[in-house]
Amino acid sequence: MSEIVTVGLDLAKNVFQVHAADGCGRAVLRKKLRRDQVLAFFNDLPACLVAMEACGGAHFWGREISKLGHDVRLIPPVYVKPFVKRQKNDAADAEAICEAAQRPTMRFVPVKSEQTQGAAMVFRIRELLIRQRTQAINALRGHLGEFGRVVPQGATNASKLIAIVEDPESGLPVDAIATLKVLVAALMHLEMEIGKLDAEITRSAKENDVARRLMTVPGIGPLIATAIATLAPPPETFRKARGFAAWLGLVPRQHSTGGKQRLGATTKMGERSLRRLLIIGANSVIIKRHKHPDAQPGTWLGNLLSRKPPVLVRVALANKMARIVWALLARGGVYQSPAAAA
Repeated sequence: MSEIVTVGLDLAKNVFQVHAADGCGRAVLRKKLRRDQVLAFFNDLPACLVAMEACGGAHFWGREISKLGHDVRLIPPVYVKPFVKRQKNDAADAEAICEAAQRPTMRFVPVKSEQTQGAAMVFRIRELLIRQRTQAINALRGHLGEFGRVVPQGATNASKLIAIVEDPESGLPVDAIATLKVLVAALMHLEMEIGKLDAEITRSAKENDVARRLMTVPGIGPLIATAIATLAPPPETFRKARGFAAWLGLVPRQHSTGGKQRLGATTKMGERSLRRLLIIGANSVIIKRHKHPDAQPGTWLGNLLSRKPPVLVRVALANKMARIVWALLARGGVYQSPAAAA
């Protein structure tokens, strides 16, 4: 046991696989553990580097094993896959995790606290409820379309769908009305619950100093500011703002060789929720560009809008917003537009 320097732990629901290596990378121990044996095993182990894939339950085990004096590192699964040799099984996965953790240039995921994970749940649940609301609206629109009642798409037109169902003169069959009212009740319940979560997010944004500073950036409101303050990794994780934007997947995918640079669509890596919210925030700036001084003709955004497609401009502006966010997180202060700063 004294020779063990690095441990690769393949997480599972009930059966965990351990692969331990010495300072030279040679395998010292391979062992299967039941769930109730994991903490006892690491409690008897001298302090060492414990690596796991950043997957479901990884942050919980990272916190628990850290309490025992070990240095815990979480690795994105995509960085572990190249180290898997031949067949895919738990032992091979644990060995790959152990080897990946020993690489000097490997990138790791910070272990989240219980408070951070709890605060992030509001955004996950809100996304789930919004998807369910969209399903209910689409189902309601589709069923009404079968009776010749056509309503434009979009959540803003949901009230028109509800009005048709509740109108006694709509001419819909009695059996259909009774069934559609079930969808209407579910839709109204989802709207109410989403409103409660939005109110909670707004309250949290007002109480969070970081969120208040981020809301000074055009296009960033309480939802985006609170999501960044909760879901984004510490700013010191990245050396530059460009690294934060790349982590969010707001940069083009590269497929370059022989000195020829080939750029494709955005990589869509990193935190999906933050990327989507920043693009939505950028879109709000573009829609209201006549009111924003940063989007007037002659500015960076104004010139870009006159030369490039709107979709490309939205992603480019989201990239710029991400860099501004990193600067505010790393250096403090509030956002100042270029004109105001001059």
